[in-house]
Amino acid sequence: MNKFNINIAAIAVALAFSTGALAEGMSKADYKAAKEKISVEYKTAKTACASLSGNAKDVCKAEAKGKENVAEAELKASYEPTQKHSYEARVAKAEADRDVAVEKCDDLAGNAKDVCVKEAKAAETTAKADAKAQMKTSEANTKAVEKTADARSDASKKGVDARKDAAEDKSDANYAVAKEKCDTFSGTAKDSCLSQAKARFNK
Repeated sequence: MNKFNINIAAIAVALAFSTGALAEGMSKADYKAAKEKISVEYKTAKTACASLSGNAKDVCKAEAKGKENVAEAELKASYEPTQKHSYEARVAKAEADRDVAVEKCDDLAGNAKDVCVKEAKAAETTAKADAKAQMKTSEANTKAVEKTADARSDASKKGVDARKDAAEDKSDANYAVAKEKCDTFSGTAKDSCLSQAKARFNK
């Protein structure tokens, strides 16, 4: 397992260099070359997974694919720097982390596995909500720079609304995790657990 972790770490560093080194002044040829390199590195990483077995192999493949998706999204954000592409890169990272986490949950069973999956999805929801809030706030602030004080006030309101939406999304995800954990109980204990979860997340 140590060798596996070392290999994955090496792949992560390699993929990071593939995108980061070309972050500025990237030509179309540079972009195409970097994209091809990411593809080659993914195939190398996937091949390395073949030496593993069982769930470790599945986790390895999920990590390799996730890193490829993230590297491609970050490369695009470097080549065409926009708030949308930056957001898409953060979403790719959230989805990659979720896929790996869910694969790791397969080592568990019963309620522990259910909770593990819910927590993985809650983490994804949190990351995506934060990314969306940041994008909306940035877009509103960018527009406000060119407009009046009223526009800046509107931008501030949109930022507040975006953060509120993000908080609600995260609360819903965490409430789902709390409810899942209550399944380890039964009868009055379960009812009490659910009541506490509802009170905690204002449901």
